[in-house]
Amino acid sequence: MSETKVQAPEGVPFIDVSREFDAPRDLVYRAFVDPELLVQWLGPQKYKMIIDIYDVRAGGTWRYVHRDPDGNEYGFHGVFHGDPTPDGIVQTFEFEGAPGHVSLDKLSLEEHDGRTTVRTHSVYQSLEARDAVVESGMAAGMDEGFNRLDVLLGNLVPVA
Repeated sequence: MSETKVQAPEGVPFIDVSREFDAPRDLVYRAFVDPELLVQWLGPQKYKMIIDIYDVRAGGTWRYVHRDPDGNEYGFHGVFHGDPTPDGIVQTFEFEGAPGHVSLDKLSLEEHDGRTTVRTHSVYQSLEARDAVVESGMAAGMDEGFNRLDVLLGNLVPVA
């Protein structure tokens, strides 16, 4: 497994994340846009993920909930902007526990020699909002999810 790199440079309201996976780009893209695959890896393993809607198209909305073992729920939602493709996905992201704090996220997938680097660039409305996300433990949560994605990708068969 490779390392999840999280960068939150001082003085700018964004976070950059990158991680390399031993899988072709189309397979990694499928894991990001297929709800049946997404629930298998996104977020901490101790939470059950429930998808309310996942309409992957320009203007399409998405919403999912993570439920912890005690039944507490943590909802997230957003909108896809532009047509999502293996070249990239742009979407808004809002944690329902902090309404009004919306980020704009761009995902890109770069393939080299059968391996794919996932890069996300998330822009926040303020440094305070960005710092709150960093302090929430998002890096550990993303790393755990990406570890689960690594395992899932190893079990998937590319579509011909």
